[in-house]
Amino acid sequence: MSRHRATTSDSTGELLATLEHLVDQARDRIKLQQVRAELAVALQRHMLPRELPTVSGLRIAARYTPSRDGLDIGGDWYDAFPMPDRSVGLAIGDVQGHDVEAVAFMGQVRTSLRAVANATNDPGEVLSCANDLLISMDCGLFATCCFLCFDPLTGALAASRAGHVPVVWATAAGRCGIALDSGGLPLGIMPGERYPTIRRRLTEAGAFVLVTDGVVEGPSFPIEEGLARVAQLVRTGFDADPDDLAAAVMRVADLTGHSDDAAVLVARYDGVPYPA
Repeated sequence: MSRHRATTSDSTGELLATLEHLVDQARDRIKLQQVRAELAVALQRHMLPRELPTVSGLRIAARYTPSRDGLDIGGDWYDAFPMPDRSVGLAIGDVQGHDVEAVAFMGQVRTSLRAVANATNDPGEVLSCANDLLISMDCGLFATCCFLCFDPLTGALAASRAGHVPVVWATAAGRCGIALDSGGLPLGIMPGERYPTIRRRLTEAGAFVLVTDGVVEGPSFPIEEGLARVAQLVRTGFDADPDDLAAAVMRVADLTGHSDDAAVLVARYDGVPYPA
């Protein structure tokens, strides 16, 4: 009897020790996941602009939501910054992947665009130079991008796309549309790729919205339907605060059933202050 009790006691002790070891392992895994999550949030926060520029006659707002798969980070990004010629540069893009490598490459794309934009205000030339620069870095990744240069004093708008989702626009008169202008390949694929620049002049108050495909495309419906929903939102919500409009556009992503990260950049234009 005593031998049986001793054996049972030993087995119970071994079981408790095993359970304690498993609990310690689980606790360590939870701590590791917390550290990874904190690192992911910090990376994403520092790679996106801390604040958007304040420009007379132009109000800018943005939104970003991370991927639902993997780490809480992704390659979608946006940017807005003053150009040397008084215009404003507006950019949005989507880098291949949803990991730390994608975020690092995203930082390189943003930095490249800003560096080149300091030398030229031609969006097509900016994308061409940034493409060659990124290829020379031999990162092995690619990125789509849409880049606009806008002068709120004259209403002059120039835009170019590198394999990215088209811009959605609307005016105070109730007109709206999707700018299906031709573009080029995503950045980082073809050396020497050239990107056409489309030029327009806005003569009335309006809004243009830049999105990534995570906003407008998913299992629930195709990109054409997603863009149509965004266009309708921009038309009916034209008078809304840009921040509220950006939030409303981001909610389209919930309808698509996407798991990708998503970004929105909204620019609300008050109109040319003086007639030409």
